[in-house]
Amino acid sequence: MNIRTATFNDLEQISKVEAQCFPAAEAATKEEFADRLHYYGDHFWLMFDHEKLIAFVDGFVTDEPDLYDEMYEKASLHNPQGAWQMIFGVNTLPSYRCQGYAGQLIRYAIDTARKQHRKGLVLTCKDRLVSYYSKFGFTDEGISEKSVHGNAVWHQMRLTF
Repeated sequence: MNIRTATFNDLEQISKVEAQCFPAAEAATKEEFADRLHYYGDHFWLMFDHEKLIAFVDGFVTDEPDLYDEMYEKASLHNPQGAWQMIFGVNTLPSYRCQGYAGQLIRYAIDTARKQHRKGLVLTCKDRLVSYYSKFGFTDEGISEKSVHGNAVWHQMRLTF
């Protein structure tokens, strides 16, 4: 498996993987991904099985300590010098799940944020995934008061270096 950052040439595959991983109300659109790639393509970590995109993690950097819904839609809020690496999506094609690929990408994102001297990483997840992200050192801060993305209940989780 090969891991690298994204380019605009990856847009089609990124959009297709997202559509298989999230319900329509929560999934980013192809247009939103194009905007994200414009602002922070180097904060998309892609995993390939030969030429096939099988998993990715993405999110921008900000000085804001908490993840809020506007961040998903406004890639222009990315601040390359920001303190916190946000994680907006952890995506793995269904046929590649439960094989450790998402974990490899999460560790890669953590290592990158550490090398870039960030304070840490922040993500939101549903209740069933709290224990999964805890394995990587994320701490559950409870139900997010700032994110109701897709009309869902999200736990905010933080890994502080």
